[in-house]
Amino acid sequence: MSALPLISVITATWNCADTLPHCLSSVARQDYRNLEHVVVDGASTDGTLLVLEEHRHQIAICISEPDHGIYDALNKGIALASGEVVGFLHADDFYASDDVLSAIAEQFRDPSVCAVYGDLQYVRKTDTTKVVRRWKSNPFQARDLAWGWMPPHPTLYVRKDWYSRIGGFDTRFRISADYLSIRQLFSHPGFKAVYLSKTLVNMRLGGVSNKSLKSIARKTKEDWEVLRHLDLDLRKSAFAVVAKNLGKVGQLFSDKQR
Repeated sequence: MSALPLISVITATWNCADTLPHCLSSVARQDYRNLEHVVVDGASTDGTLLVLEEHRHQIAICISEPDHGIYDALNKGIALASGEVVGFLHADDFYASDDVLSAIAEQFRDPSVCAVYGDLQYVRKTDTTKVVRRWKSNPFQARDLAWGWMPPHPTLYVRKDWYSRIGGFDTRFRISADYLSIRQLFSHPGFKAVYLSKTLVNMRLGGVSNKSLKSIARKTKEDWEVLRHLDLDLRKSAFAVVAKNLGKVGQLFSDKQR
């Protein structure tokens, strides 16, 4: 067993002054101390930069400059990060408990583990105590990819060198670059991922991929383009896209929903 890793938490921000303090305090409350918080701001014009300045003491690295979208910002964050393990906490999101990173780090004691992920809850934007949908994941099996499977991306923590192997996020995809990266990572025969059966992250509804029917349609179109980019044939691509979307329906009818 190896030592506990330095974890880099990367947050991309842009005009998010209302929700960012909750995100930043969520990181600061983590009981795992061997971490660095990297914030990449896209030249915000609201009060975001003021919020970042007020919390600067808890942020290891912070830059603000124009970018080409969230995945460009995340690529910058990966390049800046010094941690062996990297994960992403978006400005609208926050950890479900103060021991999330401790639980994740413990799994990386095993040097053969390449990634760790868990479950996610969607909460109301104006009342984060109200759970709207639960994304319950599962231990990964290779055949899951054919069904459009992916873990909740905000819960996914990966050894940094794996992002180097796949070349980071493909910024040609504005919404589905995370899906492409997951297909690339989890398709590799040497990629070992561990599933934690617990809620790791709470996500406010209203993000770029779920804020409207138009956004959902664009997300579906990009998922299709990702699969075609990976040279899947038409039948397999269509099956994966349909199964991926149908899989979300069950999340709406969780017996734990409230």
